[in-house]
This record gives sequence, C-alpha cells and structure tokens, in this order.
Amino acid sequence: MKRIVLAAPRGFCAGVSYAIDLVEHALRRFGTPLYVRHAIVHNQWVVRDFERRGVVFVEDLEEVPLGQPVIFSAHGVSPAVREHARRRRLRVIDATCPLVTKVHREALDLAAKGYTILYLGHRGHPEAEGTMGEAPQHMILVETRAEAETVEVPDPERVACLTQTTLSVDEVNLILAVLRRRFPRLITPRKEDICFATTNRQEAVKALARSCDLVLVVGSKMSSNSNRLREVAEAQGVPAFLIDGVADLRPEWKTDYETVGLTSGASTPEKLVEEVVTALKGGRPVEVQTVEVAREKIAFPLPPELW
Repeated sequence: MKRIVLAAPRGFCAGVSYAIDLVEHALRRFGTPLYVRHAIVHNQWVVRDFERRGVVFVEDLEEVPLGQPVIFSAHGVSPAVREHARRRRLRVIDATCPLVTKVHREALDLAAKGYTILYLGHRGHPEAEGTMGEAPQHMILVETRAEAETVEVPDPERVACLTQTTLSVDEVNLILAVLRRRFPRLITPRKEDICFATTNRQEAVKALARSCDLVLVVGSKMSSNSNRLREVAEAQGVPAFLIDGVADLRPEWKTDYETVGLTSGASTPEKLVEEVVTALKGGRPVEVQTVEVAREKIAFPLPPELW
C-alpha cells in the first residue's frame, strides 16, 4: 500500500453531535444512572463509553424508574412511546435528530390531508418505527423496488412518499421511479428527506471509490448509514468492507492494494478512523490524502433547559 485517501465529509453528522452533546449535558445535570431508550446512536464504541460512565440503555420504558429522566435516541420515537413515558411520569429529554422530526411532521400533515403515505425505509429500524408510528393507519412501508411494483393503496390519486433519512440516495431514486410510474400524482417532499449529511457522505465515498483500489468504511454493523456507504462504494466497482475498527483489519489489505480509501459512518468517532490510519500505515511512510466533496457547517442548538 502506497496511499491512503480519506473521504470528507465523514464521521459525526450534526444530528449525532446533537444527541451526544445532549447526553453529556444530561450526565452533568442529572448524574447517574441516566437512562436512554435505545442506543443513543448506532455505534458500539459510543454506547460502551457512555455505559462505562453510568448511562443505562433500555428498550422498554418499564425499566426506567418512575419519575426519572429518560433520553430518547437520535432515531426518534412514536407517539405511543411518548404516551408510555407520560404515564410513567418520566422526564423526557428528546435527542431526536431535527431532520427526523421534520419527517414526523410531514407524516402527520399528509395523513391529516387523507393521503396514503408510502414510507421508504428498513423494517425494524427504530427511525422507521418511530416515523410510521405517527400515522400507522395511513402508512405503508416500502423497502425495495420489488415492493414498489406490487404495493396497493386505497386511492391511487392520493398517494405521498416519505423516506428514512439514512437510505442510499441512488436506491431511493430507483424506487421513486417505480412509484412515480405507478402513481403519476405521487406527492413527494419539497425537500429531500434523506439528510444532507447522508447525501454528502455518499457522494464523498463515490469520489473515494473512483480513486482507490479498496474502500473501508468504519462504522457499526447496526448503523444503517454505514451499511449504505459500503454498498455505495461497492456499486462503483471496487471491493468495500464495513469494519468496527482496527481489530477487523485484514493483513492483505496492506499488501494487495496500492490505494486504500477510508471513510466513516455518521455515528463513528473520528478517533476510530485515526486508529485505522495508524494501523494501515504500520510505521511505514504511506501518503495520506483527502478527497473533499462538501463542507458542513450546520449545528443544532441544545434545548435551553439543559444549560
């Protein structure tokens, strides 16, 4: 290996930074144990670090003592979960990414207008469950192009579409092409639901793949956006692998490829990328370059009650 090329942007997006900062502030204000429903973000290193510091991650709000603070993860929750928290008199601290909240509001608005909403997302993903929970009687999950070809709706003249924020932009466009053909009056959002950070990272990994022999994506297997980055890179015709960190590196990646590209998912700490770069170099004089496709300056302010 002669060269390592880093993608930019990579790593933490504004929504992830918002959620992590919120937990940090809550730890200082409320102490431990501090309860979080679901993994705050989909990265095991972030979760384990918080666990070591007294954060308790739960899937069921029954595990949270009555009246205690609880943080909702960046992925968002359904109204049913919020009602459960209210019944238990829990003090809710909402770390839902504002861009996910935007999609929730769109779902409510479209449902109120009588549309059937085709939601493009992954079954079982907490973001999909939370968004679809806003209007379950009006929403149908569509995961693939095959499903887009067969989905049935009560009124083909009143159909709208929303998407999970972490999907592959290219795959969404392919699914939308099917839906637009089948439902010519399909309503789509005025702004793309796939968030700017997801889009930027996918464009960056495409640029990376064009100049590299191998692409490595640092991120957790449970991270939707990290998995999509690997798929996007592979679709460019280069071998691509999703790794948690240094422990997943293979010896042949250092010897069989001249140029290795490296990026990371939106919930991956930059420290893990730095560790992978060091391990790939192995003390040798390997050139490190960066391919930049966009600069991100957006930051979401924390709620004032935490200051």
